[in-house]
Amino acid sequence: MIKEPEPEIEGKLFDAHLTRRLLRYAHPYRFMLAGCVVLILCMALVQSYLPVLLQAAIDRYLLGDDEPATRIAGLTRIGGQYLGWALLAFGVRYLQSYWMAWIAEHIIFNMRADIFAKILRLPLGYLDRHPVGRLMTRVTSDVDAMQKMVSDGLVGLLADAFVLLAIMGFMWHLSPRLALTLFTIFPLLVAVMGWINWNTRRAHRRVRHKQSALNAHLQEMITGMLTVQLFNREPQVKAEFDRRNQELRGGWFDTVRWISWFFPSMEVLNALSITLVLSVGGWALWSGSDTVTIGVMVAFMAYVRDFFRPLEDLSEKSTVFQSAMASSERIFRLLDEPERIDDPAQPVQLESFRGAVTFDHVWFAYNDENWVLKDVHFEIAPGEAVAIVGATGAGKTSIISLINRFYDVQQGQVRVDGHDVRAYRQVDLRRRIGVVIQDPFIFSGTIASNIDLHNPQVTRERVVEAARYVNAHRFIEALPQGYDTPVQERGVSLSTGQKQLLAMARALVQNPDILLILDEATANVDTESELLIQDALRKVMRGRTSICIAHRLSTIRGVDRILVMRHGELIETGTHTELISREGYYRRLYELLAHQPCS
Repeated sequence: MIKEPEPEIEGKLFDAHLTRRLLRYAHPYRFMLAGCVVLILCMALVQSYLPVLLQAAIDRYLLGDDEPATRIAGLTRIGGQYLGWALLAFGVRYLQSYWMAWIAEHIIFNMRADIFAKILRLPLGYLDRHPVGRLMTRVTSDVDAMQKMVSDGLVGLLADAFVLLAIMGFMWHLSPRLALTLFTIFPLLVAVMGWINWNTRRAHRRVRHKQSALNAHLQEMITGMLTVQLFNREPQVKAEFDRRNQELRGGWFDTVRWISWFFPSMEVLNALSITLVLSVGGWALWSGSDTVTIGVMVAFMAYVRDFFRPLEDLSEKSTVFQSAMASSERIFRLLDEPERIDDPAQPVQLESFRGAVTFDHVWFAYNDENWVLKDVHFEIAPGEAVAIVGATGAGKTSIISLINRFYDVQQGQVRVDGHDVRAYRQVDLRRRIGVVIQDPFIFSGTIASNIDLHNPQVTRERVVEAARYVNAHRFIEALPQGYDTPVQERGVSLSTGQKQLLAMARALVQNPDILLILDEATANVDTESELLIQDALRKVMRGRTSICIAHRLSTIRGVDRILVMRHGELIETGTHTELISREGYYRRLYELLAHQPCS
């Protein structure tokens, strides 16, 4: 399948629609959030009040006319107040930080769970079109960006805004003249911050896009490493990785370059503010003003320092918000992806399948009208064993996928026991269908967990029974820890035949009384393993409707009927003897298989 390129997100600092959707995740914790806002406001007021104590200490006691004992007592009292307010600020900040971290973790937990649940519900067609690395980026990097925004960005934004307002209020209270002087640099401050932040956001969008592309490429190359090494493509693969890595590095350099502009600019503006305060305040002192004192000057110096600190934080928070908005757009685009294969409102309820399968003039295409199956029509009776044969691309595996309803047909119907497969719940349909594929996926874990798939209803006795039934018990018992032997990712320590036997045990233990579908289960195994698998096949097929996509002569000969596919069409059907006697396409295909060394 063709992988769809990921569109680059033109991130926004604020998006009302996305913000509303994000707030839905915060709604269950709204009361704790309200408490955090109150704590942030208290913390801003407490922190901003401290320079006022400095002003009072200087003007009333250090420079005052009272007796030394009175001045010392006053300084001690103000010192105690300063320490008390600082301890109060510490306690409020700790409580607010803890609460906000708790809320953020719960919000991100719920979001990550929703994303993974959505991926589990998406049709295979979506996974065919989108690289796994890109989906991993949604669950990891994009969710991390959201976590940073919720835990740091949102709280930091509110805290910085409250601190700025509190500082401006206290400055106005101490000296309106000095406050107005300082406020005159606001237009220049806003212009510089806006210019730098706009360029920083553009650079950061590029980084996110390049990071996603690199992750997708890395996942694809690691997954296909066998092919890469088999065809000696390491130099080309490394060159492509280096190219993408250089693009990501360039994006980061661009981001760092603009961020590096910000802090020197703030330092210059900070110096300009101090110069203005010193000039205007000094002139007011020399002219004998009653509103500007040494204490007020010292307090304003502290406020200037504290004034630019939240401004610097706001710049960083804007980058966090922009990144989070871009990530949230990608996340919600995934969550909004149509699932297409929906369960019916009133599904058919059945305890078990008899096993009747009907393809009623089925037309199916993965993309548009590039038909994979063309007007395919056949019926399989309960308990009948049927083989589907044909060249690669004839549509054999598509038939298996449609019975499991991994895809929906464009025309016609696929029926099981007389009901369209779309009339069943997907979980009910697949619970009654056992599938053994050519290359079964082995999960990291143990032998037993790969058979029962962590189903608590499956006992160890049932696992062992199924393994014995499909001839897997002997090799399992020979392993160092038997059924508790650890299995590496994709079962690299197991042979192909052993994987197939585990897959058959998995199908049998999960679905002991249902329709069984086998997909080239005997392909690519050695002769000894094939004998074990063939014996297991005969046992598990007994009394069940069985559909075998087969190219081994032993499998073809052992079925009740053969369906011959060619270019998506069913061209012949009958028993092995009947088809051989017709001297048609099947006979030529059979003779070709008979001359293959593996047969």
